[in-house]
Amino acid sequence: MKRNQGIKLAKYIFASILVLLLGITTWGSFYMLSYSLNPVNRGKDEASSYRYMFTNYPDLRQWVDSLNQASALKDTFIIGNGKKRLHAYFIAANHPTAKTAVIVHGYTDNAIRMLMIGHLYNHELNYNVLLPDLQAHGRSEGNIIQMGWKDRLDVMQWIDVTKGIYGDSIRIVVHGISMGAATTMMVSGEKLPTNVKCFIEDCGYTSVWEEFSQELKKLYHLPKFPIMYTTNLLCELKNGWSFKDASPLNQIKKCHLPMFFIHGDADTYVPTWMVYPLYNAKSAPKDLWIVPGAEHAKAYKQNPKMYLAKVKAFTDRYLH
Repeated sequence: MKRNQGIKLAKYIFASILVLLLGITTWGSFYMLSYSLNPVNRGKDEASSYRYMFTNYPDLRQWVDSLNQASALKDTFIIGNGKKRLHAYFIAANHPTAKTAVIVHGYTDNAIRMLMIGHLYNHELNYNVLLPDLQAHGRSEGNIIQMGWKDRLDVMQWIDVTKGIYGDSIRIVVHGISMGAATTMMVSGEKLPTNVKCFIEDCGYTSVWEEFSQELKKLYHLPKFPIMYTTNLLCELKNGWSFKDASPLNQIKKCHLPMFFIHGDADTYVPTWMVYPLYNAKSAPKDLWIVPGAEHAKAYKQNPKMYLAKVKAFTDRYLH
């Protein structure tokens, strides 16, 4: 009798532990998905974005003031993927040109926080530029950050809008940083108009699966199993895409246009090692610049003259 009671107790304890672990995993999955894709800060405060830019890039203020005085910083909107109303800024070149840059911001940033790259192209290199706010960022609608996967479809629409603004004969470079770089690589694997000539990706990740996995380990010291698997399933059920779907690594295998890979060797947020499988997966033509001492998304800030020179040398080859 006592043996049977012991077995029943052991089964009860095992079942209780199983239910507890299941509850913790379920709660953790909902928390991780919300924390990752619906954070409080999504680049919605434009005033603070301008303050950040002028503090970190003081030379931008005079340029932005001159744009505003001339009403040269213009807004445009589209209805993008998922029927969301999406916003972008566009700035025409000082002198008529076919050269045009579509510039894609990173995670929880916005178009304003990419104005330093806008300045590089527009002021330094005389390009037309278009700077979109991705879904759930800046002035664009949406509650869920799409990590570049559904954003790639929106950027393809913005490419068509850019042609409508600047003319069908324009030649386009798509340049993204961080999540914007991942978006750029995801765009590169799609069928694109012949106006698109090349891409620049600066510190993009290999896949959302690998990026979230390394953050889970770094921040919470947790392995991939089970939380990554359950959160991935939850994302697929709620948002229609999985962390493994959102893979720049898979997309660039289909890209045959030139791509310039930039990554800081001090990047721990999107670890530097990620650039090597990306670069190796891409067919030629391609270039790689590992920036000494550069932290995540800081390659331009820490090396503005070299960054400008390398971007110019690369784009001059393909947007001539």
